[in-house]
Amino acid sequence: MSTLDTFPKLLLQNAERFGERAALREKEFGIWRETSWRRYGERVRDFSLGLLSLGLERGGKVAIIGDNRPEWVIAELAAQAAGGASVGIYQDSTLTEVAYVIDHCDARFVIAEDQEQVDKILGMIEQLPKVVNVIYADPRGLRRYKHEKLLSLDEVERRGRELHASDPGLFARSVAQGQGSDLALICYTSGTTGSPKGAMLTFANLLSMALSLHQVDPRRQSDEFVSFLPLAWIGEQMMSVATALAIGFTINFPEEPETALHDIREIGPNVMFAPPRIWEGLNSTVQVKIMDTTPLKRFLYERLMPVGYKLADLRLEKGGVPALWRVLYFFADWLLFRPLKDRLGLSNLRSGTTGGAALGPDVFRFFHAMGVRLKQIYGQTEISGISCIHRDERIRFHTVGEPIPGTEVRISERGEILSRSPAVFVGYYKNEDATRATLTEGWLHSGDAGYLEDGQLVVIDRLKDVLRLGDGTQFSPQFIENRLKFSPYVKEAVVIGQDKPYLSALVCIDQGIVGKWAEKEKISYTTYTDLSAKPRVYDLLQKEIDGVNRTLPAAAKIRKFVLLYKELDADDEELTRTRKVRRAFVEERYKSIIAALYGDERKIAVDTTIRYQDGRTARIQANLAVREMGAA
Repeated sequence: MSTLDTFPKLLLQNAERFGERAALREKEFGIWRETSWRRYGERVRDFSLGLLSLGLERGGKVAIIGDNRPEWVIAELAAQAAGGASVGIYQDSTLTEVAYVIDHCDARFVIAEDQEQVDKILGMIEQLPKVVNVIYADPRGLRRYKHEKLLSLDEVERRGRELHASDPGLFARSVAQGQGSDLALICYTSGTTGSPKGAMLTFANLLSMALSLHQVDPRRQSDEFVSFLPLAWIGEQMMSVATALAIGFTINFPEEPETALHDIREIGPNVMFAPPRIWEGLNSTVQVKIMDTTPLKRFLYERLMPVGYKLADLRLEKGGVPALWRVLYFFADWLLFRPLKDRLGLSNLRSGTTGGAALGPDVFRFFHAMGVRLKQIYGQTEISGISCIHRDERIRFHTVGEPIPGTEVRISERGEILSRSPAVFVGYYKNEDATRATLTEGWLHSGDAGYLEDGQLVVIDRLKDVLRLGDGTQFSPQFIENRLKFSPYVKEAVVIGQDKPYLSALVCIDQGIVGKWAEKEKISYTTYTDLSAKPRVYDLLQKEIDGVNRTLPAAAKIRKFVLLYKELDADDEELTRTRKVRRAFVEERYKSIIAALYGDERKIAVDTTIRYQDGRTARIQANLAVREMGAA
């Protein structure tokens, strides 16, 4: 592996070995279009030389913003082949976030997918003095744009081809100069507090993680993988770039983010990595469809699902599966689980993993009952994405598995999870103070509280988020929030209680599931706000919270809750781009509602304005009910 220590070197080897085999596949106008490994290598060469001709120097930065497209990974590898580093930006970032990342990372080149992203960059080009060129991939709507810094990707590739014709060995020499210790990418963390930090990751970091993961959760060259999570996120980089190049499997790009689940069904991936919200969404889809299906199908589902649950429990408890249950499962699989997996696009799935947050045990059991052996992974950007994963024969729903080969995990005296491995990052870009606080003698301080149980890691919460009630009782809001979100009716929850006499909660309903329930119960409603204010919806959610309270110690039970009039949204800065709650921001924004939860009010009058993604605003006037647990 020593000579193949960078992504561009691996790409050249794969182009040679695999030739016309599909490396990338993109759905466009309903048709899957393939890019072979050879063509992948040629496009990276042309674009890389084009960037060199425009003045990209070794150590330079190239920012990329847009949806998951072949052009993203081509641009990334092209920058790296020229000795530069790529910097991904979430495509739905606000203008402030985009400007901050481009300026902070010192990017001289910005690759913008389409007109929407180009407009963002050109609209604030005066605030980005370091940017030399903005390069767009999709020309639709941009034909008449005239700007001295604007170039098409085709034009850059054309320049690259001319340079290759005049100096055929230049690209190979440029790639050969690269080393494993070179900076491959700067991955900006989501920034739940303050500005995002740029984690610097080398090729050695990323390839060490990819190959260690491969040892315990093997990939094959024949595997199909669908890239539908943002490529700015380390989890997607880990699969679509690092592991795909190291192993040589095919990456598929959906037509649009909205069609991802439909496109997954068409591809039938062998490997799938997704955050809990995707797995919860698939589970919810099945529950909703079952409510609407024919009596016969509902009868089969209700009779055969328990067979799947029983077999999953027997397997997970490591006991043998009796012959009778194997026979029953054979028929259940034939009549229910195979068609169900086919409908969800999971028929060929060999490796299904989830990470980024806790996944409810009920959702885990649901997939295991179907025969999808879903596993939890744990890690963070600073350790190249993954440090722990479940082993097939040792899956425990409340843990995040065991360290991958080459990774050590220990718990500090204050209960913090520390990790050490060759995949640990080299530091934060232009932020030595944060680097020193996070890296001590090679140990990465995760900021997470947890403990080890029988060799497996259990994550409790962010260390700084373990809070205290007024009487000194400690509680973990995330632990309770995750249990609330295990309910299909709860989309998001924020537990409040720091220095307060008791715990309370702000709850956002899942409009799809609660809406279906309301239709079945013949409850009419118009909007999300209207639905969340219905007394019977409050009753429904109170039962769910009661169920969670029964699992909590007396001091940590939720005493009051309110159903919010809108969903928490990243565009309103209430969530990060990876859907983590910005707790301090939420507590400040809803402080009048929180104050009411600790007063005697039974109703809270709300008069506020919300902003939609397209810039439109709407005024919301509502009366929120404060529901006390134990009171109907």
